[in-house]
Amino acid sequence: MSRAFIRKKDKSWMHTPEALAKHFIAYNAKFLGNTEVDQPKGTEVVRDAVRKLKFQRHIKKSEGQKIPKVELQISIYGVKILDPKSKDVQHNCQLHRISFCADDKTDKRIFTFICKDSESNKHLCYVFDSEKCAEEITLTIGQAFDLAYKKFLESGGKDVETRKQIGSLQKRIQELETENSELKKQLRVMEEQMLIAQVPPGGGSSKGPTDIFDMVPFSPVAPLVPLPASSASPPPAPVRPAEIRKDVFGAEPFDPFICGAADFPPDIQSRLDEMQEGFKMGLTVEGAVFALDPLDGHC
Repeated sequence: MSRAFIRKKDKSWMHTPEALAKHFIAYNAKFLGNTEVDQPKGTEVVRDAVRKLKFQRHIKKSEGQKIPKVELQISIYGVKILDPKSKDVQHNCQLHRISFCADDKTDKRIFTFICKDSESNKHLCYVFDSEKCAEEITLTIGQAFDLAYKKFLESGGKDVETRKQIGSLQKRIQELETENSELKKQLRVMEEQMLIAQVPPGGGSSKGPTDIFDMVPFSPVAPLVPLPASSASPPPAPVRPAEIRKDVFGAEPFDPFICGAADFPPDIQSRLDEMQEGFKMGLTVEGAVFALDPLDGHC
């Protein structure tokens, strides 16, 4: 127990044990800050820390910065420093890590305590400014120490070890939650990258060949699919769709690729027959004349 508590042990405690053991006592104060110190206790140690933080606060005040207000929640488990409006915990100083606490006799508004940081294992001196409650806050922290020590003796030291284990587990849970959050972010990024890789250029729409106006050429007939050639028989002639077998006049257009040797329309076939007969008759007459002319002496 520090000298500050021994000096005030003659005074009666201000709160009931249940208030500190089952709940907490709240105080409002201004937080000058914390600074690292070389020793875990000592009046001169905290006095140097107070002078240092007062000087820093004076410079910040000249720049227009105000001293932040905080709420202190004191219990047998420690001292919590919270934002008075949002109730966000800024610092959680466990009681078994606090090694010294005292109020400044030269300045009745200032009180301090030294706490060992759980991460860096450095001793930090916390300095506060309370216009009316500096001494009362120091006594309340002293009473919390007294109750915690009695509880420690009653439990044979198990209670402190249990709190240490709970604190370590809570810290590990926070680390795992942070790690889980980072993994979720990485998973979302990977899913987005996979979706982008699966979408083809142009929004995923597949189009055929286009012309210079980015239009698909119009084709009234279905594309002809060539059949594999066979050495035994020639491939069959392609069959055109039934919807284009006639022209605009209702007649079937002539197609030399699909017509046979004498596969002509009736009108064309009859005309060809007449021309062929006339051509044969002409050859016969002309042959006869040519045979008689030399005897008559005519050309």
